[in-house]
Amino acid sequence: MDIASKSIEELQELMKGYGQGGFRGKQLFEWLHQKMVRSYDEMTNLPLTLREQLARDFPIRSMKIVKKYESKLDGTIKYLFECEDSHIIESVLMRYKHGNSVCISSQVGCRMGCKFCASTLEGLVRNLTPSEMVSQIYLIEQDIKERVSNIVVMGSGEPLEHFELTKRFVELINSPQGQNIGQRHITVSTCGLVPRIKELAESLPQVTLAISLHAPTDEGRRRIMPIAYQYSIQELMDACAYYVEKTGRRITFEYALIYGENDSEEEARILGKLLKGLLCHVNLIPVNKIEERDYKESSVSHIQRFVKVLEEYHIPATVRRKLGSDIDAACGQLRRRYIKKRGE
Repeated sequence: MDIASKSIEELQELMKGYGQGGFRGKQLFEWLHQKMVRSYDEMTNLPLTLREQLARDFPIRSMKIVKKYESKLDGTIKYLFECEDSHIIESVLMRYKHGNSVCISSQVGCRMGCKFCASTLEGLVRNLTPSEMVSQIYLIEQDIKERVSNIVVMGSGEPLEHFELTKRFVELINSPQGQNIGQRHITVSTCGLVPRIKELAESLPQVTLAISLHAPTDEGRRRIMPIAYQYSIQELMDACAYYVEKTGRRITFEYALIYGENDSEEEARILGKLLKGLLCHVNLIPVNKIEERDYKESSVSHIQRFVKVLEEYHIPATVRRKLGSDIDAACGQLRRRYIKKRGE
């Protein structure tokens, strides 16, 4: 495991192996995660010989910003990062009155195959390490010279597919010796990996869960989300009920409204009946256009009717404001365009 993915306890043990006191592990962790440095040369309170040994044994993985697109409409910034192995990932900074939110990626590509998402078109390349996940936040904070207060793990990838890596990421970013971002300010999204939802409830009960639902029936989900062949709507709802019972926290259901596909009044009523009585909120998202798909976003009248039906079932719902629409800020679009231009 790379040095910046290790916990304080692991770094303390590492330092003891070098004949150093355990306190050196805490110092090293603070350099990596509080001061966000990426060179041992800057770690001036560590002995020079130790820094030289660490540089030989544990080179710090580098990541850099290769492209940055800023919306003229709302200040949203889309970042393309290049990992040490030249793979490209993306993150989005969204500015709100309550603070800065960052949507980060958890994988290079994605294997889930959701039809409305550009991230999955080339499949999964690899998982990101916990240090690569936190680095997206650190580089953005250093770029804008402001703190990030909320994190959404909803970029490229399925974060619950590699749950242990996502769990470690949460622990790193939540650490008081690091950025100390509270778990209640972290949202983890999933397309519906039922066993992992239960594991999230048990291991990280303060983290907010977001479910990519996008259709209220098994038939509808299977048309656009291959994961629905593995887990039924009923299995997913049972896992959601378990999460709410275990954590007492509200679930967000993400629902991309696709014209003529999942936006009818009948589907709104099925969704209302499905979610009635569950502690939840529905986030309705007009679908983003992807060149390779012919999906169109719902009309304003369809969206308004959908919201009204959910209100009849006492299901709180909001229509997500489209941020960064002038820079293609939806997941996967800019990365895909950049890679094509680079000739990969």
